[in-house]
Amino acid sequence: MDKVVFSLLVENSSGVLSRVAGLFTRRGYNIDSIAAGVTADPKFTRITVVARGDEIILEQIEKQLNKLEDVVDIKKLLPDSSVCRELVLLKVLCDAGNRQNIISIADIFRAKIVDVSIDSLVIELVGSQTKIDAFLRMLEDVEILELARTGLTGLSRGTSDVKLHNGDGKLVDYDLYKSKHI
Repeated sequence: MDKVVFSLLVENSSGVLSRVAGLFTRRGYNIDSIAAGVTADPKFTRITVVARGDEIILEQIEKQLNKLEDVVDIKKLLPDSSVCRELVLLKVLCDAGNRQNIISIADIFRAKIVDVSIDSLVIELVGSQTKIDAFLRMLEDVEILELARTGLTGLSRGTSDVKLHNGDGKLVDYDLYKSKHI
């Protein structure tokens, strides 16, 4: 089974996330993770969907996503030509005996301690899914009280496939826009 990361640029309208997720549900496709947030232009939301399947299923998912009315642009985020990250927050049980060990592990992974109490720490880590998984494996001997992962989000590298809102309701390729306005 292959894994693909789809980056969708969608109109920021009520129910758009539900329609995207519903497409997967109706067709029996699984979503590994989904993350959504408004872009620099509040008219648009970027939704990052991670899905697994064979080549035929992943191609069908992309075709079905392209058919959704709210979808303005869709691209696959390939590992060599994109930057993808995930955020994890976790609360761990600690005491004077293991606090320094947990902080040392966090330092190795460049995680931040964002809250400290007498019996717990809240740790924030941003990185690739493999980095986060490795961090969690290092904490196997520590009791994790709560954990929240955002799911993967990402952007392609460079400007070759960037779309801009040109002011009259249409999206244009950045390189084309730049060549006309320089």
